[in-house]
Amino acid sequence: MLKDVVRTKTYQNVIYKNTFLYKDKIVLDVGAGTGILSLFCAKAGAKHVYAVECSHMADMAKEIVEANGLSNVITVLKGKIEEIDLPVPKVDVIISEWMGYFLLYENMLNTILYARDKWLAESGIVLPDQATLYLTAIEDADYKEDKIEFWKDVYGFDMSCIRKQAMMEPLVDTVDQNQIVTTCQLLKTMDISKMTPGDASFSAPFKLVAERNDYIHALVAYFDVTFTKCHKLTGFSTGPRSRATHWKQTVLYLEDVLPICEGEALLGSMTVAQNNKNPRDVDIMLKYSLNGRHCVVSRTQYYRMR
Repeated sequence: MLKDVVRTKTYQNVIYKNTFLYKDKIVLDVGAGTGILSLFCAKAGAKHVYAVECSHMADMAKEIVEANGLSNVITVLKGKIEEIDLPVPKVDVIISEWMGYFLLYENMLNTILYARDKWLAESGIVLPDQATLYLTAIEDADYKEDKIEFWKDVYGFDMSCIRKQAMMEPLVDTVDQNQIVTTCQLLKTMDISKMTPGDASFSAPFKLVAERNDYIHALVAYFDVTFTKCHKLTGFSTGPRSRATHWKQTVLYLEDVLPICEGEALLGSMTVAQNNKNPRDVDIMLKYSLNGRHCVVSRTQYYRMR
């Protein structure tokens, strides 16, 4: 992920161009990985940075900190944020790259909220502090035919049971902006400084208006991240019209192929929840309807990211 320039340069700019947020402050880096965000914060004048990482990467992060002569400013702690003890009662800043695919798949949001509630000072800040999830619709006949409809007739045999499974699993992939058929719809805004873990489960309506005559084969979800505490509003988008990131976009294929005319609207709602058995998985219920010139349809589909 260090090679994800959009992600890493945004964090670097947020830190280096807003040193007033970090100078002489105690910083907690949650899920530190290699410690790159901790290194940025140390260079920006942080009083001390606690870099928490539960994987073996914590050992590498410690070596990296030492190799860069910052052991007096950065302390690497190996373990889960819910199980470690910080040497300080409170921190001024919590920084993390917690977002997962579809924003919420295999994310660390609950861990961030736990750290916020336990260690963040009353006047402290969480970075980033806002995330927004969006939805749009695309034409994607070639991929759907090749990867999904393929299972209906495999060398003369019906393997539709595999097609059913393939339809239920959202695809994480890069979408060409030229495939976009409709407007986009804001589904959810999350204020990380105030929200509770339950707020990550939600149901939201959508209205996607066709911008040209075309066919809809799938809906596409993506997210934006914003750092609102900076001198200048800063952030990045994972949308198909923005520079690619390792998060790409999340594609949900529809059972129906929807012919839609310019100005017609695909209406519906999306319900998102943590899976009961594995909270790192995401369950999605999609309801959609189209009452168009060439197509009248109403359907409910279920997806699971796992």
